[in-house]
Amino acid sequence: MSVLVVGISHNSAPVSLLERVALDDDGVQKLIADAQSCDHVIEATVISTCNRVEIYTEVDRFHGSVESLSRLLVERAGETTEALLPHLYVHYDDGAISHLFQVAAGLDSMAVGEGQILGQTREALRRGQELGTVGPALNTLFQQALRVGKRTRAETAIDQVAPTLVTAALAEAVPGAADRGVPGHRVVIVGAGAMASLATATVSRMGAAHISVVNRSADRAQRLADQYDAHAVPLDALGGELAAADLVISCTGSAGTLIDGRSLAAARPDSAERPVVLIDLALPHDIDPSAGDLAGVTLVGLAKLASSMHALDGGREVLEVRRILGEEVTAFLAARRQASVTPTVVALRSMATSVVDAEMTRLDSRLPDLPPEVRAEVHQTVRRVADKLLHEPTVRVKELANEQGAVSYAAALAELFALDPEAVDAVTRPIGVPEDGAS
Repeated sequence: MSVLVVGISHNSAPVSLLERVALDDDGVQKLIADAQSCDHVIEATVISTCNRVEIYTEVDRFHGSVESLSRLLVERAGETTEALLPHLYVHYDDGAISHLFQVAAGLDSMAVGEGQILGQTREALRRGQELGTVGPALNTLFQQALRVGKRTRAETAIDQVAPTLVTAALAEAVPGAADRGVPGHRVVIVGAGAMASLATATVSRMGAAHISVVNRSADRAQRLADQYDAHAVPLDALGGELAAADLVISCTGSAGTLIDGRSLAAARPDSAERPVVLIDLALPHDIDPSAGDLAGVTLVGLAKLASSMHALDGGREVLEVRRILGEEVTAFLAARRQASVTPTVVALRSMATSVVDAEMTRLDSRLPDLPPEVRAEVHQTVRRVADKLLHEPTVRVKELANEQGAVSYAAALAELFALDPEAVDAVTRPIGVPEDGAS
């Protein structure tokens, strides 16, 4: 079995195309279910953020799986296969493991080192566990990726290398915000999810005079507002909030736009005299580009942020994180290769135990009057002989498993000792999973 990743991100596609692949909560669950139902896919989950959609799978065949998973993303984009394929990327086995570690560490993010991706990686694991599509392979991989992500942030200052999308957008849109913050600003946050929470925390820390949290769910808006002494506002009152705002940050990811040129002009007929900054961090976008055409309106979206974010360089911290990732990937692959021979070693020792037991039974039938203490000593001696004979082969096969090359020492061991393939498979088969793998 091998790990396969098929994805699309800000590194491979323009924001306009990413918007067409973007998923809401229901969409993520459906994509996971569809991926799991593909031929040759054993386990599956999805990392979905404002700048990436990646399908992570454990597969038993490469080519058929790549085609099926790519087709799922093509269908969601509503594009032709020829138009979307150049923007998709594929990582397989060792490359897939290295990629996930980089993602969790923040090296593959638009804002290098940003911490939100760690929570999004954890969410992908949680979803797969709840849906029953994550099994031993992806669970081990994602748990290790989360640990690696935490280690890079604990041992380096990678999270300080580049700003979050929110602070980067503020620096782009509000002159002097990076140094002075946004004191005196009336800020409207549209949304109540993870990005909205980050935006609310950021403007609160930067000294906003008044913060409103606008959301379709009143309960979620109130919970977020309560954390930062803000005001919860229902979505149908958005127009009134726009009328008084100095800064609007929208990050809902709704199916359609929430703010356009007409609604903004109606709310702010005097926008030329009272400038307003609109920041759209949603994918697909919440704010129609026409809103940015109005006099006095500054609109900053993900497409505008992408170029400035790509230009940021973490220098020494990035190099240090890459060193840590190199260590972690090497260690994980070594442990994985050793684990791959464990079923064979267990089956071999089980076979040896069976041989010893059979010979002791034969001895009992031939020497039924053998004193118990003598029988016990003979049994112990035979077991020691078997253990000593197997010790060197089992130690060496684990050592040799770490060597690169085409030779499968576990397979050779199984062949030499004529081990039953079913006995080997039984060691790794999850409890409750039938022998044919059906669920």
